[in-house]
Amino acid sequence: MSTLSDLLAENTGLSGEAADHLQTVVAEWQLLADLSFADFLLWVPVAHEVYPDGGDFVCVAQARPTTAPTAHPEDVVGTRFTVDEHPQLAKAMREVRICREEDPHWYRDLPMRREAIPVSFQGTVIGVLSRETNLAAPRVPSPLEIAYLGSAGDLCQMIVDGTFPSKDSQSDAHTSPRVGDGLVRLDPSGAVVFASPNGLSAYHRMGHESDLVGARLAPLTRSLIRDPFDATEVSHRILNALDGKPGSRAEADSRRGAVVLFRALPLRPAGQAAGALVLVRDVTEVKRRDRALLSKDATIREIHHRVKNNLQTVAALLRLQSRRTSSDEARVALGESVRRVSSIAMVHEALSVSVDERVDLDQLLDNVLPMVGEVATAESHVTFSRTGSFGIVVAEIATPLVMVLAELVQNAVEHAFPQGRSGEVEVKVERSARWLDVLIRDNGRGLPSGFSLERTDGLGLQIARTLVESELRGSLSLRGRSGGTEAALRIPLSRRL
Repeated sequence: MSTLSDLLAENTGLSGEAADHLQTVVAEWQLLADLSFADFLLWVPVAHEVYPDGGDFVCVAQARPTTAPTAHPEDVVGTRFTVDEHPQLAKAMREVRICREEDPHWYRDLPMRREAIPVSFQGTVIGVLSRETNLAAPRVPSPLEIAYLGSAGDLCQMIVDGTFPSKDSQSDAHTSPRVGDGLVRLDPSGAVVFASPNGLSAYHRMGHESDLVGARLAPLTRSLIRDPFDATEVSHRILNALDGKPGSRAEADSRRGAVVLFRALPLRPAGQAAGALVLVRDVTEVKRRDRALLSKDATIREIHHRVKNNLQTVAALLRLQSRRTSSDEARVALGESVRRVSSIAMVHEALSVSVDERVDLDQLLDNVLPMVGEVATAESHVTFSRTGSFGIVVAEIATPLVMVLAELVQNAVEHAFPQGRSGEVEVKVERSARWLDVLIRDNGRGLPSGFSLERTDGLGLQIARTLVESELRGSLSLRGRSGGTEAALRIPLSRRL
């Protein structure tokens, strides 16, 4: 089964930021499906360069509700619809509003109601959510259903506005409480207007004996939490949500010993304050297993920390050896080895503080690249610059990619500028849903006549080419340009087997 990243890469020309926003929507949309009692499908228009006839939409992700029967028991991901087959998709993109079919739609003998919800990002519609409700099982409106549907409507409008989900919420989406765990809705003043049975039960376990409706949730929650700092933090997140600020997951121990997860979501459809949603979950029983998992994660991070320390020790020994050798050639070789070992150590240092084996490559390379040309820049006065963003990458990409970039930058510094000459080395990055493209340009003396990357005997370029082909499964080329040299690196980001 293709992943969302694969399908976006194969069918669209979306930028990396737009693709990341769709990933964030998908990370949050189980909340929407459960509140809506409906299936959600994510559709994107097919790029003309993929299918020249154009006009089609392809389904790239699917979510089913846990609160109602599904409208799509079969898998719909990968299905293509024309505009004629689902005109609401194109209409929603064109008019930037939620479009609903007037009559029920029949699909495989099941009546369903379809609505198209445009997904806005930075003022542009990049996809459409289709909310599809199974009408075969009649539902009797209840206070719970009315509260759920009202909350879903507000969140869907915020998707159209481009204010939900926020970029900061993705890390919490999979670990936060869900609708079925417990839901409390607040009005703009912070008073409870609805509490689901599970939400009320969670507060009962915390020590609140009466009903929640009418109570001001922030001060009430604060009074039930044992630790004063945790109490202040949770109450502030509820108040921040009422002010329209996106909230993150928080965990607190109650005075009665129950451990509860909280997450507050602002409701601001069309920019109007409509209160907030507070999701709660009693995790007292599963806390022990969570501690075991955290212990394993801590062990992995400790391993990365020790590997980093060992590599730094190796680098220090090599540096000490280079100072004692009398051979200039050996001293240079040992210095290059110190740089390579130090680059790998920095990757492990970043992984030692990561909780998901992912690395912020921009921050890492801003530390590595100045170290790469430290000696050469002192002699040749070379300056570095970076444009674009590498973003967050997984560990399997980070280590070889940092090595490759370090070798290419070092190669540019050493060979492009004679001693005493000033120059510039620019690293330009473009990231899409499918590719990571990097250009390393210098304004030096250019490539020598008859140069061939395949036949070069330079160790640095041989290391870079081997890592690109074997570890990164990408491509590397060097070419001359007006007033310098350009190294072009292309790395696939999707479907890494």
